[in-house]
Amino acid sequence: MTERDSLTGAIIGAAIEVHRQLGPGLLESAHEEYLYRELSLSYIEFRRQIPLPVVYKGLKLDCGYRMDIVVSNQVIVEVKSVDAIHPIHAAQLLTYLKLSGIRIGLLINFNSVVVKDGIKRLVYG
Repeated sequence: MTERDSLTGAIIGAAIEVHRQLGPGLLESAHEEYLYRELSLSYIEFRRQIPLPVVYKGLKLDCGYRMDIVVSNQVIVEVKSVDAIHPIHAAQLLTYLKLSGIRIGLLINFNSVVVKDGIKRLVYG
């Protein structure tokens, strides 16, 4: 098992614990706050709401994009609380991976009956 696999496993474990305690149905922002808390309790290094500028042909634009959570500068975590994960959600995360240079992303939908079924791991590059 690689360090990144171990890291994504720990993040997924934290998400499962949050879902076990709270269940589905809360706002995305609430699940995100509790995931921050669970990552902190697990001593997992992370940054929250990281601005992501877009560079186009040498011009850097701050378009208001923000990555929900970046864990150990290795994994982007996008938190959702939606009826279903749609291709646009995966496309958003893939774009964040491309723009940030980070290769691994987790899309976590806390509005799933079983949160494990609402997790999608994406790899860029």
